[in-house]
Amino acid sequence: MDDDGSKSYSNSDVNIPVNVQGNLRHLSPYLNFDPVYLPPTQPEFIFPEGAARQRGRFEHAFSQIGASCMVGAGVGGMGGLYNGLRLTTLAGQKGRLRVTQLINHTMKKGAASANTLGIIALMYSGFGVVLSYFRNAEDELNTLAAATLTGMVYKSTSGLRKCATGGAVGLGIAAAYCLWTSRDRHLEFKRQLHPI
Repeated sequence: MDDDGSKSYSNSDVNIPVNVQGNLRHLSPYLNFDPVYLPPTQPEFIFPEGAARQRGRFEHAFSQIGASCMVGAGVGGMGGLYNGLRLTTLAGQKGRLRVTQLINHTMKKGAASANTLGIIALMYSGFGVVLSYFRNAEDELNTLAAATLTGMVYKSTSGLRKCATGGAVGLGIAAAYCLWTSRDRHLEFKRQLHPI
């Protein structure tokens, strides 16, 4: 007992070794155990290796939208710079006036293209997420339907004919993308049909 009436413990009372033995010298004495009893290391990913599910459409949507905005800004900015160079040369502008006009053309065209591609990517990703949620599947049919709907909605204010044309363009781009990404499966199917 201590002076204040509480009981004090010594090393022999709680039976915790003070000295660490073996290759565990860097650990605390309270962690003196055989590492064999630890479970094997686990994967550092949300989905373990070999799992069927990978990142879904919602996870890909953010990178698709951001990449589309950056590509649109880059391509539009280069187009604006080209037009600015052409127009300022024709107008005979020089010095600071020409530099200001070049910056204006580049920024205006780059922002417009980034906005356009960003909106298209946002609609495509939104349709893709909704379709995969309701169909409970992530396959080429979602890609084709999302691209077709995106083209139709994007051109819906221009009339029925342009709406159908926008849907056809979206379907064509999605079909080319699906054929490109699934070319390995097509080659394997051909090999099974015509074995050597």
